Amino acid sequence: MSDHFVAFWNLENLFAPDGFPGRIPWLAQRLAADLNGWTPTLFDAKIAQLASIIRQMNSGQGPDILGVCEVENAFVLQQLTANLNGQLPQRNYAVVHVDSAQDQRGIDTAFLYDGSKYTVDPAAIFSHFVMRRTGTRDITQVTFKTQQNNDLVALCNHWPSRSGGGAHESSGYRMTAGETLSYWLQRIWEVRGNTIPVIAMGDFNDDPFDESIQIHANATRERGDVERAQTAASFYNLAWRYLQQPGQDRNGNAKLIQGTLYFDGNGNLFDQILVSKGLLLANSPIRVDENTARIELYPEMVDHRVAQGPIRFGLPKGNAALNVNTSGFSDHFPVSVILHEP
Repeated sequence: MSDHFVAFWNLENLFAPDGFPGRIPWLAQRLAADLNGWTPTLFDAKIAQLASIIRQMNSGQGPDILGVCEVENAFVLQQLTANLNGQLPQRNYAVVHVDSAQDQRGIDTAFLYDGSKYTVDPAAIFSHFVMRRTGTRDITQVTFKTQQNNDLVALCNHWPSRSGGGAHESSGYRMTAGETLSYWLQRIWEVRGNTIPVIAMGDFNDDPFDESIQIHANATRERGDVERAQTAASFYNLAWRYLQQPGQDRNGNAKLIQGTLYFDGNGNLFDQILVSKGLLLANSPIRVDENTARIELYPEMVDHRVAQGPIRFGLPKGNAALNVNTSGFSDHFPVSVILHEP
């Protein structure tokens, strides 16, 4: 049996250093204030901090496949994989990235994957844009072929944020994103059949119970409904499993995990992993072990002053001493799950 450790992490503003020559002019102008003081030294420190967590995943072996979002371009991903490959000699991480160039801040979704375990058909890489008035976000779709010659279709999501009016005012954008994701799952079913293994992951900027997830993305906590689906494509949402994950409060007392990120001290489960019928059936070539779905928590990441929230790295915005914490990582925790291939 082969196991596949699949994870997702919002890397929070992983931009190339200020003055990066490959940055397009309009984006350089838009990011000027945020990246003022974002030196190569700070960038390298951020890469090192992210890599220090990624390499601890999967019992210190690193993930087999890692979906990421809030990355600016291929350069930052190449720097991250170079760091990981240098510290995990058994790995040969490669990158799947489509430069959207449409998001207001130039941030993309992408995958890192072990090139010694999977092959990727470039013709089966798609970037699905989620349209909105004020910019777009993208969903990156990749088909990974395992060493046993089975296909795993993966979709990495970053849905429109709650900024600019709050959750209610911006909810329609995420409903559109949910429709986009469910549309492409339906198309995958039509082309590949309804038992093809599909996994969708990402920062959805909504909780599992929100309308964009449950109704528009058709992602449910009812496994049986997904297993029995024949024509209407749907997902089983593993994020509900996180609510059973034990943690600790600032005094070391047992406390269930409340979120993958925290705002005003309140936890949200925005970072989720969804699986299709093709990863649930007993005779599937690849099957999810739903009991392994979890938030990746390491002691150095957790700020007990903020209700167990993650420690951010930040951006300088002209004052690195005030706005950057080089002991930080991201404003999101990673999430993961294990897939079995008999």
